[in-house]
Order: sequence, then C-alpha cells, then structure tokens
Amino acid sequence: MATTMVKENNAGPAQLLGPESASERTLYPYVTGTSVVALKYKDGILMAADMAASYGSTLRYKSVERMKSIGKHSLLGASGEISDFQEILRYLDELILYDNMWDDGNSLGPKEVHSYLTRVMYNRRNKFNPLWNSLVLGGVKNGQKYLGMVSMIGVNFEDNHVATGFGNHLARPILRDEWHENLSFEDGVKLLEKCMRVLLYRDRSAINKLQIAKITEEGVTISQPYALKTFWGFSAFQNPTVGAEGSW
Repeated sequence: MATTMVKENNAGPAQLLGPESASERTLYPYVTGTSVVALKYKDGILMAADMAASYGSTLRYKSVERMKSIGKHSLLGASGEISDFQEILRYLDELILYDNMWDDGNSLGPKEVHSYLTRVMYNRRNKFNPLWNSLVLGGVKNGQKYLGMVSMIGVNFEDNHVATGFGNHLARPILRDEWHENLSFEDGVKLLEKCMRVLLYRDRSAINKLQIAKITEEGVTISQPYALKTFWGFSAFQNPTVGAEGSW
C-alpha cells in the first residue's frame, strides 16, 4: 500500500514520513575559530583569544570576537564553529532572561551556567547533531572564582587554567610550569601573551590580533584588539628543513 502511494503521488519516503525524517545534520564545521586560553589570577579570571575565523583552511575573517559576557558573573569563550557559537549565545540569552524574570534578587553564577552548557552540549551530542564548539566558562560570584570547559560531546572539567584546540597541546605545558595561585593581573596578562605568542608561531589558524578579557566581582572587561611583538629570526623558522633527510 505504501509503495503504491509513493508511485501514485510521485513522493519519496521522506515526504510521507514527515519533515523530521528529512532533517540534516552538521557534518563538518565551515567557519571556525582556534584556541581559547584562560586562567585564574589573584582577583578573578583572565581569558585570551585571537580574532580569526577560518573558512576551511583560509583565514577569511579577522575581526571576530569569540569572548562574550554572560549575565552578571560569567565570561564565555569559544573555539570551533562560529555559527554554532552564535546559537549557544542565543540559548544563553534566553536562559539569563528567564532567570531575570523571576526578579528574586538572585542571579545565575558561573557554576550554574557551566552546568547548563554541559547539558546542552551532551544533549546535542546524543541527537547526533552536536554543536561544534569547545567552550571555556569563567566567572566570579560571592568572592569565589570558577573556571571550567566543555567539549562538543559534553566532556567537561574545571581547573585553575584551561585551553581549547592547539592550546591544549602548546599552552597548557607553559601554564603548568608558570601558573601560581597569587598571579597579579600584569603577570597573568604576560603569561597569556606568552601562550598566545607560541600559538601564533605554531598554529596555522592563529593570527596576531587578539583580545584579553578579565572578569572580577566588578564585572567583565574585554580589551580592544591588539598585536603581540614577535620575532621570526629563529634558525628553525629561517631554514625549517635543515637536517631533514629527503626533504625539499
């Protein structure tokens, strides 16, 4: 009977089953941002990200902000698909608006926002339609500093310093060696700049235009974009294939 209907109506099985069966999934992220690096310092949280968004392997956009304040107490940074990041920000706008509507004198802190994001990412992963992002969520509420991350499949943890993308491999070792609990703001910025400089040298998707954001009890401050001082005179940069047998 179903086969007859398909032939008579000249319709495919997806049309007969309804719109849900015809839905498609994001199979590959197109416009993506690279690493986000964040750490706790004496007064709050510092976070750094460059402003590049790559179209495939092409550095197409160079003024994309990937760090946003969330409510009164939280700061969010994202690597991965930019449009999915925009969708996550829409979810968070709805969450903060709903929380404000209670007008009970309370507001969501960074721990609650991070917990919400872990559920969103894991839920979308279970639908085989993930949001292609790694997220860093930091904040300060009632004097308590909080810093955590969540991956596109819902893997999450909190730590004194976190990084996404290439930063996990290149920046975290630096942070493990040099981070300490009583970092001043100036020393924290220098440490983040050191990490971002290493990423600029070694990550093809990174550019020399970045922002550093801080969040304290007073709120969020995101710096204007600026460039790092770099040095490209290292012998390994000038002749990268020396000593490599069979290379060009």
